[in-house]
Amino acid sequence: MIQGSFGVGFLGFRSVLGYRGRAIFLPGSINSLQFMLKMKSFHVFSLLVIPYLATSAADKLVWADEFNGESIDYSKWGVEENAYGGGNNEQQIYRWDQKNLRVEDGKLIIEAHNDKPNVVGTSRPYSSARIRTKHRGDWEYCRVDVRAKLPIGKGIWPAIWMLPTEEKYGGWASSGEIDIMELVGHEPSTYHGTLHYGGGWPRNKYTGEKFKLAKGTFADDYHVFSLDWKKGRITWSIDGKVWQTQEKWYSEKGKFPAPFDQRFHLLINLAVGGQWPGNPDSNTKFPATMFIDYVRVYQEG
Repeated sequence: MIQGSFGVGFLGFRSVLGYRGRAIFLPGSINSLQFMLKMKSFHVFSLLVIPYLATSAADKLVWADEFNGESIDYSKWGVEENAYGGGNNEQQIYRWDQKNLRVEDGKLIIEAHNDKPNVVGTSRPYSSARIRTKHRGDWEYCRVDVRAKLPIGKGIWPAIWMLPTEEKYGGWASSGEIDIMELVGHEPSTYHGTLHYGGGWPRNKYTGEKFKLAKGTFADDYHVFSLDWKKGRITWSIDGKVWQTQEKWYSEKGKFPAPFDQRFHLLINLAVGGQWPGNPDSNTKFPATMFIDYVRVYQEG
């Protein structure tokens, strides 16, 4: 497991050793900066305060799961069992089964199978799993880091997202939804970050962007998917690099920053099929496996 970042004070700067050992220097004083620029051995480009999301000294780790045990920690996660299809015509049954959900070698495994499950008389082509922190981890304003490796292929739809715990402004999407990461498998190098808000369906609205890797796919290696949620501003980043910020949304039933001014909880799932990704084809490989290395939640404190 990758350990958390740490900071070292030096000449008025704070060097944060973050993801992949990258050093980020945060400015202290102008005199210190001028001094360091005169040092021949100092690399000027290391001073660039490029949009990297580092752990602030004010951020406090308030909730985490490193998946170092032998099974799911049920004090932190609830497991959903349903064949609802999410309102998106998804083709999986979410079930509580070691085949679909387990902890193995320090990783959380969520695995979709083409096994035609039948649960209480309901059949679907695929089985998979969804977990959530509702009433075990609920936060208003926080930063979420999830290090994961994702499955790909047509019809495969892994997601890391958040829903309101109390639904203060009514049903979906009046009370909001925050999508930290959604990948549709036929676009294996791209993921989406989205907000849902406004009113109840069909008056709901959504805004978001997508991020594309420069090379490779999200199945090749682990990446840290992060969301930094502050009052009136929500920011997405990958491997510490900010790529999207949203500051405009609304609620039919509350003043800005509603609906994103209430407690939300975290969900992680692997859906199969549906209106957005389409259904799997003959080239889609099963089992499709989502690996989660850790989940960490920070709040200012």
